[in-house]
Amino acid sequence: MDRPQRKTLDHTVPHWVFDESPDPVFFITICCAERGRNQLAIADTWLQISEAVLHRQASGDWRCTLFLAMPDHLHAIVSCSGDKSLALAVRSWKRWTAQKAGISWQSGFFDHRLRSQASAAQKRNYILDNPVRAKLVATRADWPFVLDQFAEEKAEG
Repeated sequence: MDRPQRKTLDHTVPHWVFDESPDPVFFITICCAERGRNQLAIADTWLQISEAVLHRQASGDWRCTLFLAMPDHLHAIVSCSGDKSLALAVRSWKRWTAQKAGISWQSGFFDHRLRSQASAAQKRNYILDNPVRAKLVATRADWPFVLDQFAEEKAEG
């Protein structure tokens, strides 16, 4: 059966968007090419994924406050400084993880610009509850495939 050709998403900010935030924050979803097969929620793979996320953050490519891998997709809350491109940062990160960890990604990614603290909190809860909703674990705390910078900063402060 022939599948319909997926449309690509344009990740440029429309000219009519006015946001005083110099570094817009996005909720993103990145999917594996083969849905239903666990490529991401594997300890060794997760180690490579999380190291790549933290390396990109340390190099200034993005600021990632939450990053969670499900078996065949991942969610994150991420921002790029005004002179950085989110699309370029994600594309580069996907290329590296594909080569080093052998992950087969779908082309592109989904992004949703977060415009309020309430929206960010809602997406954060959605992400953290995802493994519970999928019945992979009983509680959020049981899921090991998550980088939560907000929780780490809160624990330090």
